[in-house]
Amino acid sequence: MTIEINLLPWRERQRERRSRRFYFSMVMVAGLGMVGGVGMTYYYQEALSAQEERNAHIREQTQRLQSDIRSISEYEAIRERMIGQIEVFSDLQQGRSQTVHVFRDLATSLVDGVHYTELSRQEERLRLSGRAESNHQVSDQLRELSAAPSLSEPVLSEVESDGGARRRFSLSVIQLASQADGSDREAP
Repeated sequence: MTIEINLLPWRERQRERRSRRFYFSMVMVAGLGMVGGVGMTYYYQEALSAQEERNAHIREQTQRLQSDIRSISEYEAIRERMIGQIEVFSDLQQGRSQTVHVFRDLATSLVDGVHYTELSRQEERLRLSGRAESNHQVSDQLRELSAAPSLSEPVLSEVESDGGARRRFSLSVIQLASQADGSDREAP
């Protein structure tokens, strides 16, 4: 007698168990993969958000610095303008006494028989026109002007007779800057 044992149902159940375990494992792996993917997405999203906050902070600080740089540039322009104004005021203040000295020196250096008819100024150069009774007086006038403390380098440009005994002359002389040490405050 032979006993026949049918193992088919047992194998079928075994195969179903393995299939269920396999599918369960697949679902678990897929679930873990999804949880891992969601976790990674969350991590990268947080990192991206933190970087965007840092970038926004850097942009804000950059704008603040650019505003400060513009302010500094404006202050420098104002400073330069004020320095220019101070120099103008200083030149005007210094020029007040220089004008007095120039006119004083022109008056004290005037030789008898010579008088001026016109005076003009270009920067430091004074142009004088006048009349004299003789060429000798014109020469004396040049010497007197070169000896004046606030004038230097007189240059005669022309001398001509006006038809009579008188001579018309034109000359130029350089106005010297006054001394800042107070030597320009001498009594006349």
